Amino acid sequence: MAPRPEPVAVVDIGSNSGRVMVYLQEGAGQLRILAGSRASLRLARGLDASGLVPEAALERAFEALRDFRSIARGSGARGILAAGTSALRDAANGPPFVARVRRELGIEIRVLSGDEEARYGFVGAVGGLPVDHGVFFDLGGGSLQLSGFRQRRLQSALSLPLGALRVSDRFLRSDPPTARELRRLREHVRLALEAAGVGRLAEGGEVVGTGGTVRNLARVDERASGYPIPRLHGYVLSRRRLHDIAGRLTALRLKKRARVPGMNADRRDSVAGGAVVLDVLLEILGADELLVSGQGVREGLALSLGDGPGLEPADRVRQRAVEALAGRFAGWSKDRALRRVATAGALLRGVEPDALAEQAEALAHAACLLDIGRTVDFFDRHEHVADLVLATDLAGFSHRLVALLSAVVRRAGDEDAPARSLAPLVRQADEPLVARTAVLLALADEITERCPPASEPAVTCRVRGDTVVVRVAALASWGPRRIDERFQTAYGRRLRVVPGFVVPD
Repeated sequence: MAPRPEPVAVVDIGSNSGRVMVYLQEGAGQLRILAGSRASLRLARGLDASGLVPEAALERAFEALRDFRSIARGSGARGILAAGTSALRDAANGPPFVARVRRELGIEIRVLSGDEEARYGFVGAVGGLPVDHGVFFDLGGGSLQLSGFRQRRLQSALSLPLGALRVSDRFLRSDPPTARELRRLREHVRLALEAAGVGRLAEGGEVVGTGGTVRNLARVDERASGYPIPRLHGYVLSRRRLHDIAGRLTALRLKKRARVPGMNADRRDSVAGGAVVLDVLLEILGADELLVSGQGVREGLALSLGDGPGLEPADRVRQRAVEALAGRFAGWSKDRALRRVATAGALLRGVEPDALAEQAEALAHAACLLDIGRTVDFFDRHEHVADLVLATDLAGFSHRLVALLSAVVRRAGDEDAPARSLAPLVRQADEPLVARTAVLLALADEITERCPPASEPAVTCRVRGDTVVVRVAALASWGPRRIDERFQTAYGRRLRVVPGFVVPD
């Protein structure tokens, strides 16, 4: 798919909140955020009782859209793709509001059906995560979208009126909720899910969740654990931790709930009901954890892949994400990066033919990205790349692979850099793996720097007794250096690098 020539603004008018995001589409489906803003709308409040969105809420939405239009224009986006979800879909006064927005603001709102919302949400949320089979859900303020998928293709979708704001308003009237109110809500959610045919997760399947409530609960959990990666996309929230957080939040009064670290104050009156919905959903699915997506309908609309045959394999998504990140830096040379990747791969295959897949992939991505640090500072390039990897939303990557990639790059530049600072993703037991992979990256970089730019390094690597012999066709010379000592420490074998095709003794 060709990149968009200009930024695109996507507006999501949700039942609880509205948001605008301005994206620039880089190569093959990679979205870079240029600007964004959020507004609390509360469109679903009172909808069940009257069938109408309160006029005050519609006025908030109208003013938010006026502001969103300014942000879109200020970011260079000529067009606005606006979508309405559950509240505008269900409300009797939704169509007149859509007409007013078209007439006065020039914004065409597309009110999505439940199936469309599920489809676009699936594309946006699952496309950038390393999952193949399972259940995807989007918990909004007014509805819960549930989708089954296999081999990264959507299989089924349904929409249920179990949104966080909707159920909180209907069932949790007390502050804090009473035990009876919580029991009634849990039973209501259970019956609704069972009536819809929701059952246990298939073997090997994973649960992927998105929506403001999910992200807020994950942020609360993240703040409590001192997590090393700042973004939520790809965060793993265990069922046990979710159950504990749900119990903690429902026991607090609204005023105290807003003070919980990580809590979004705008969601304090809906997050408790949403947490109960999720707790029951994971229980029925029999899932031990859920994978949090920071993306959803907006990204699905921006990518415009809702009617496509399916999503790209996750490994291809990761490769495109790395290339998109590297391409932002003037100091990055694709030719040099590919030569370094080939050299690093030859070294790993020679010395560790049974290497783990995650080790091989972390090494390849590290070798590809190493030069982007040169744009910032040559001498500290490893440290800069390691930090950029942690700070960038790399599509298709698990947090574990991101942390491993960062640790390998940092250790390649500083053999004393501790990987344990990335716990719990990289632990003390991973230290030997990080050390070995980092020394191969450093060695591949040393070799690449000493081979002519137009040449093919043609590297072969063989283990001969207590020595690892590396032959490099394009290498003119190689003298003893610090990397030799590091290699022996990491692998327990001597390193011998032989220039050209000279046959070693």
